[in-house]
Amino acid sequence: MTRAAPRPDQAPSHPMAQAPLAGLRVLDLATLFAGPLAATALGDFGAEVIKIEHPAKPDPSRGHGPAKDGIGLWWKHLGRNKRTITLNLSTPGGRATLLRLAGTADVIIENFRPGTLEKWDLGWSELSAANPRLVLTRVTGFGQFGPYARRPGFGTLAEAMSGFAALTGEPDAPPTLPPFGLADSVAGLATAYAVLTALAARDRTGEGQVVDLALIEPMLSVLGPQPTWYDQLGYVQQRTGNRSANNAPRNTYRTADGSWVAVSTSAQSVAERVLRLVGRPDLIDEPWFATGADRARHADVLDEAVGSWIAERSRDEVIAAFEKAEAAVAPIQDVREVMTDPQYQALDTITTVDDPDLGPVRMQNVLFRLSATPGAIRWTGRPHGADTDEVLTELGLTPADVAALRAEGAV
Repeated sequence: MTRAAPRPDQAPSHPMAQAPLAGLRVLDLATLFAGPLAATALGDFGAEVIKIEHPAKPDPSRGHGPAKDGIGLWWKHLGRNKRTITLNLSTPGGRATLLRLAGTADVIIENFRPGTLEKWDLGWSELSAANPRLVLTRVTGFGQFGPYARRPGFGTLAEAMSGFAALTGEPDAPPTLPPFGLADSVAGLATAYAVLTALAARDRTGEGQVVDLALIEPMLSVLGPQPTWYDQLGYVQQRTGNRSANNAPRNTYRTADGSWVAVSTSAQSVAERVLRLVGRPDLIDEPWFATGADRARHADVLDEAVGSWIAERSRDEVIAAFEKAEAAVAPIQDVREVMTDPQYQALDTITTVDDPDLGPVRMQNVLFRLSATPGAIRWTGRPHGADTDEVLTELGLTPADVAALRAEGAV
C-alpha cells in the first residue's frame, strides 16, 4: 500500500527524481475542473506543479462537495502533488511575477474566458517572449474562437451539446445528465495528452506553442462514430436506456437478493455462452441471433431469458456461474463496494495517503502503472498559498520583494 509522507510544516521538495515527468514544471492557473485535473495527472508522474490561486479567491474546488471539520475533501484529491502559491494577475506585481515564473516553466494551464489573459497583458505574445519554449494550454468551454467562445462554459453544457445527454436515459424519459463531472474529467485527461503531445513537438522544434482545448470536443470524441453515421446514412442514435443498438443481451438485471448485475455480450461467442448458461440454447439457433444488431432488435426476448434466470439467484451465485461459463458480468457497485472490491484492492486503485490535517486518507491512485518509472501520490492538496514564500524565494525574490508584493495585493 502506497503512503505519501506528510509534510505539515514545509513545502514538498523534489522527490521522484527518476519519475517520467521529473524536471517538468507546470503552472496551474485553472479552476473547476478539467485544467486542474490535467495538472494533477502530470504531477502524479513527477512533474513539479505550482498551483497559482488568487489571494482572496481560492480555487472553488476547495469548497466543493462534502467537508470534514471544515476541510474540503475534493481539494485533497484534486490538489495533490501541487505546491500552492497566491498571485493576483491583474496587478502589476502579479503580472511581472507570473512572467518571471513563466520563464522557468514548461507548461501553463489556464481556463480563463478567452481574452482575459490578454486583458492583463499576459497573452501568448508576452508569455512566449518570456519563454519561447513554453506550452500555453488553454482550456475553455467552447475554444478560443467562434460564435460561442466568450460564453461561460461548464462540463454540463458539453454533456448537453455533444449528444451525450440526448443518448442517455430511457426512450420515454427526458435526456439525462451525469451526477458528476464527466465532461470535465474526460477533458482533463485529454488536456494532459495534449500537453504531452505539444512537449513532444517541442523536443523536435525547440519551440513551444498554444494548446486550445474546448470542453465540447473531447466529450464528442468519446461518443464514437455518430457524426460519420449521420453524414453517410442520416442515422441518429436514439435513447435506449441500458440497452445497446449493437448487441444484446446487454442490460442490468436484478438478482434474487435485491442486488443488480450488468451483462455484456459484445462478442458473438459470449452471447452464445450466456444463452446456454441461462438454459435457452434454442435461441442461438434463431436466424436473428447471428449478429449483434439483429439480437438487439430482439432484446425483449433475450432480456426475458437472461433476466428471469438471474432473478432466481443471488448476486454471488450469478457472478460465479457467469465466470465459470466465461461470460461477461459485473456487479453494480456503489462506492462502498468499490472500496472493498478485491480487484481494486489487488491493483491498489484506491490507495492510502497520509494527510497532515486528516491523517490516513483513501483516494484514487495514479491513473496507470509503469513498470520502471511509476507515479506516486507524494502529498495531498495543501493549504491556500502555503508555498508562496518558498516558491518566490526560489525565483530569486528577496523577503523585501515578497513583502512589497503583499502590500500591493499581488500575493
